[in-house]
Formats: sequence, C-alpha cells, structure tokens
Amino acid sequence: MRLTRVLKYLNYLIGLALIALLGTVWWFAWRPLPDSSGEIRAAITQPGSITRDSLGVPHIKAATVEDALYLQGYATAQDRLWQMDSIRRYASGELSEIIGPSTLELDRESRKLRMRRLAEEHTRALPPEDRRYAAAYARGVNAFIESHRDRLPVEFTLLQYQPRPWTIADSVVIGLQMYRDLTNSWKTDILRGAMLSTPNADLAKELFPVRTGIEVQPGSNAFVVSGKFTASGKPMLANDTHLEWGAPSTWHMVSLEAPNLNVTGFALPGLPAVIIGHNDRIAWGVTNLQFDVQDLYLEQINVQNGLYLFNGQPAQARPEREAIQVRGSRPVEFNNWVTRHGPIWNASANQVLTLRWAAAEPGRFQMSIIQLNQARNWEEFRTALRRFSGPGQNFVYIDVDGNIGYQATGILPVRRGFDGRQPLNGVAGQQEWDGFVPFEDLPTAFNPPSGRIVTANQNPFPENWKYDVSGDFDPGYRSRQIDALLGARASGWKPEDMVVVQKDVYSEFLLRVAKAVVQAADRKKPRDEMARDAVEQLRGWNGQAEKGLAAPMIATLVYQQIRTDLAARAGAKDVEYAYSTAASVVDRLLRERPKIWFPDWDAELMSALGKSIEEGRRQQGRNVSKWDQGLYLALELKHPVISKVPWIGSWFNIGPELMSGAGTTVKQTSRRLGPSMRMVADAGNWNSSLASITIGESGQILSKHFKDQWSTYWAGRAFPMPFGAEAKGDILRVVPE
Repeated sequence: MRLTRVLKYLNYLIGLALIALLGTVWWFAWRPLPDSSGEIRAAITQPGSITRDSLGVPHIKAATVEDALYLQGYATAQDRLWQMDSIRRYASGELSEIIGPSTLELDRESRKLRMRRLAEEHTRALPPEDRRYAAAYARGVNAFIESHRDRLPVEFTLLQYQPRPWTIADSVVIGLQMYRDLTNSWKTDILRGAMLSTPNADLAKELFPVRTGIEVQPGSNAFVVSGKFTASGKPMLANDTHLEWGAPSTWHMVSLEAPNLNVTGFALPGLPAVIIGHNDRIAWGVTNLQFDVQDLYLEQINVQNGLYLFNGQPAQARPEREAIQVRGSRPVEFNNWVTRHGPIWNASANQVLTLRWAAAEPGRFQMSIIQLNQARNWEEFRTALRRFSGPGQNFVYIDVDGNIGYQATGILPVRRGFDGRQPLNGVAGQQEWDGFVPFEDLPTAFNPPSGRIVTANQNPFPENWKYDVSGDFDPGYRSRQIDALLGARASGWKPEDMVVVQKDVYSEFLLRVAKAVVQAADRKKPRDEMARDAVEQLRGWNGQAEKGLAAPMIATLVYQQIRTDLAARAGAKDVEYAYSTAASVVDRLLRERPKIWFPDWDAELMSALGKSIEEGRRQQGRNVSKWDQGLYLALELKHPVISKVPWIGSWFNIGPELMSGAGTTVKQTSRRLGPSMRMVADAGNWNSSLASITIGESGQILSKHFKDQWSTYWAGRAFPMPFGAEAKGDILRVVPE
C-alpha cells in the first residue's frame, strides 16, 4: 500500500510538472503567435487588410502606398521581429549588449566598419519620398512592438530584454548589412596581397584571373527566356539567390496592393517593399554583380594621435569614440581613426590598413526599390535602377508585352591604372578612385536575338569595356550549364520546367577533375586499395553531384588538395587559396599541365588523391564506395537562440539533411550557403508563377509556418504564387484609430 501511495503521488507530481511545462510553453511561446484574423486599430488613413494564405504569406491591401508599407512593417514584425532586431544589432555592433562577451569581436568589426554611423548619415541624406515610405514602415513595426510588449516572441523572454522602437536608420542599417555580405572583398585583397608578395609572385599571378574566357554575358544567378520558347507565349523569369544558410529564412514573402502599387515577391525583414518579384506588368530577379567596391590602403599613420601622410602632406584622421555595451561586463571602449580612405581596418606592428567602401560614400544610399515595385515597363524599370546604389546587382527583367532585359546596377568605383586587387599605396595619392561609373555605361541588354539571358555571377563586363574591371567573379560553369539546358529545348517551357533547371546538379568542372585523376591513375597504377577504389568510383561517374554518390565528394576533395598544393608551389604554404575563379584556374592547368607548376602532373594528381582519401577516410570511413556527397554537405539548421535551450531546443532544429549539389553546379550548394529562395515568374499568367523559401514564413517556433516549406524546398520544388484576388485565407482587418 505504501508503494502504491508513493507511485500515486509521483504520478501527481509528474502530471503537475507536465501541466506547468505546457502552461509555460503556452504563455511564452504560443501566446505570442500573431493574430491572423479579427480586427485591429492602427494609424492608417483608411481601412486595410492582411490576408494570410495557406503558407502564412501576408497579402496586404491598403488605401495608400504609405498605408501598405505600414501594414508590411506590422506583418513582418508579426513573423520576424526577433530576426529583425538581431540583424540590426549585428549590423550596428550591439549584440554583446544582450548576449555578452562571446559576440564582442563581431561588434568590434561592425563598429570599425562604422555601420551604425553610416546608417545615420545616409538616413539624414535620404530623399523626402524615400524617408516618408521608410517612416511608414517603421511606424508599422512599432505598432506591433507597442501592442505586444506583454507577449513578444519567446527569444526576447529567453534573452531577457525588450526591443527598442524601430527607426528609419534601422532599415538603412539592414540594407547596409546586405551590402556588407555581398561586397566583402577585403579578405581576398589580403589573400592576393599575401600570395603576390612571395618570391614566386609571377607564378602566383596566374591564380587570380579576372576573366576566365568562358563567360556567358550578361552575368549573375538568374535566367530569362522569351515567349517564343514558352508554353504561354510570354516570357518567363527564374531566380534563386545563393546566400548563407540560417534559421529563420533570409527572405519574407509578401504581397502589397494599393493605388499605383500591386506587387508580390520576396522582402528582407526590416526593409520596406519587395526586393525580388513581380507586379501586374513586369517581373525582375537579382543576384550579386561581384564587382569590387572595397579597397584596402597601406597607410603611414600614428595610431596614437591619428596623424598620417597623404600625397606628401600631413593629414589628421578623425577620431570616433566607440563604446560597446557588454552584458554582465564593463563597456569596451576604443578609438576608431577615420582617414580620407576610411577607417583603420587592420593595424599591426608592420602595417596599418584602412578600408574604402562604396557603401560609405556620402548621400549614395537610396531606397529605390519602392519605385521599382511601381515600374510599368522597361524605361521605368531602368529609371528606378538608376537610383539603386548597391550592393551592385544584376537585374533581369520580363514584361507582359513580351520583352526581356538585363541591367547591371550599383555605384562602381573608377580605377585608372590600378585594379585594387591587393592592398594599395595610401600615401602617394596615385591610386585613388576617380568617381564612379555612370549608369549609362553599365552593361545592359534588351530583347537579345537569342531570346534568353543567363546569369550566374560570372563577369558581365565586355573585354573592351572603357573602365578597368576588378571583382571576384564566378568562373562560369553554372552559366554555361544553364545556357545549355535552356538551349536544348526549343519551345514549350513551363514554370515547373524552370524549377528543374534551378535544381540541376551537373558539375562540368568536377567531372573534368575526375577524368584527369582517372587518366593519371591509369598511367601511374596506384597500389593503395582505397586509391584504386576511389578511381573506380570516378571512372563510372557522369558528373551529377547527387547525394548518395561517392564520386562528387572524391572530386571535391581532390580539387581542394590541388588548390593547397598550388598555393604552396607559389610560395604561400600557410595561405588557403580560396578564390572565386580558382576552379577555372585548376581546370586550365589540368589541361595545359605547365611544368613550371609541377614537373609531373600525374604524380601531383596521385599525391592529391592520396591526401584526399585520408581526409575522406577521416570523415566517412574506409569504405570508399559508401562515401556520400550528401553526407559531406549535410545541413543542420539551428535557431541561434532556441537551439540552446536544454532538452527541448533540438526539437526545432532541421536536419541533418543530406544535400545534393556542389559549388560549381546550378544548384550551388556548400556547407555555408545554398539557394535561399526560388521563384519562377510567368508573364503569360502571373498566377502560374512558383515560389518558395528555405524554411517558412514565420520565425516563431510554434507557428505552423515556421518550417512548413522545408520539405518542398529540400525536394527541389516550389509552391504556387497567388497574386491579387487569388489569395485566400484568414483576414486581419485593420481600421484607422
């Protein structure tokens, strides 16, 4: 009887604990989920609405453009407030205030780059209309914050802080953060500088070509076909931007409808309007231009008082005092010296480097995306892009009248007599930017005779362009494969066919590496059993970098080892040769086999294979036939806060999932990045368009839309993209206060 009573009380305690746990989860994680139906009051001019479709995508209707952007701010905050706040903190150098010392170096870098100061400067210089629209968006975000102070997303509860009000400068700093992510070339400048300062500098120069000879113009990672190739008889546009993996998703899908505005597509949480998408007349896609807009300068400067030399004359750097608030610790303070070139970026006993960045140019940042959302034709599209400051992008275009087009954008520095591909002389005054490339001189195309435009981050600038070209361009394998796939079919393209192209995983380059290894092995006859097994895996491979296969993993490891060997041969043994056109360099050297690099290329390939096998054995065991490209690229998405909660945090992780693809496939996949969204826009019927993001619309872990898109995304498919009256779902009605 006594044991029975003990068990009875134990069951009571377990039941009470479970009730307490469920109550806690409801209070802190379920209760903050946003209202998707009913009625709220807000500071708008006339009644509006937010309709959530089956994926939770908000379709906003409003009486004015400002009201629509207000409701966009509100709806985005419903789904992604903590993500928005964390990005603005990261960009501004304010993470340590809520997290502690572990993020101090991240904050230092953002402060040295002057991100928050630049945002404030750009905000003061915004054109009145841009400021008005950004202010409307900020008011919408703040309306959500103030009405939900008692039920904010669970991340705020776990980290024990409240978000401050949203400002125009917060949206600007998020725009600058994307600029930073996509124009971060200073690292490759240091790499090139290190490798070109070795005794074998002439040899090392071969490793850094600007042009590879296999470009398909114009360039980046989107593609367009004219109506003569499609089932609808109207153009189609496909876009899948490759960005770093993360949870929540990078993009937030949204539709905005108001007088002079009817647009749907992909927005960045924290920025008003649609970055990628279509309205009722035109569609557009974007990817990174890759042009170099950052230069490092070697300075002669006294870091104690800020005195430095320029053009033979002394100059005074401007001091900016930074104080980083650190949770649980004292603030960290330092002086940031800012020269005519920019802030001190790296200082050591041997050298001081400053950084000049196009994003820091006064008055250059504008919010032209709203104007782009309203464009009705090619001329208005280009007029909007004329104001687009950056990051430099490749825009592709289609319209309902049957036109297709391409336009490069951004403020690109003019360099005369130097290319900025390694640290420059900051003292002599002879390596200064000479203004920026006029918009009229940027690459453009309208209705090319081929009827298609293929872009995949390759160099889009003509060989005889009037300006010096510097950038970290893709070697061109992806663009060639896209062009080949599009050219292989003369007609009848449908949106689902374009998605098939987006998920293509054939690697022309890795197949060439595989064939070179097989040929070398046939001549050298390796004795090692694992080496022979690896060669046989490569011998029967068709170039498809699919999960479940060993060959693409073997070829990738060999490629990485060859890069290491090339860097060592160039005299840079402790430098990792990781450069955008490295694949094309290795490809050419494997074909030409110059003895100045390796006197016996077969021996080099067998050596690289042997070292690659050791690495593969360490990762996946001795049975080479069981090695798996999918496991090599295995992806696990973890929420940066929730995943750290004991016992239950791992429930909300995604993966590990086996991934197909490679760095040189159309579906560009690595452990660091992959396609962050997919869109196919059909000008013949906008409601036939397709779209998806990586995980889901909501950043809130208990929302049914937190990861409801993952399985479709992972399978390489996309969802219908409802437009206008086609959007059905729960309706949140918004009435003026």
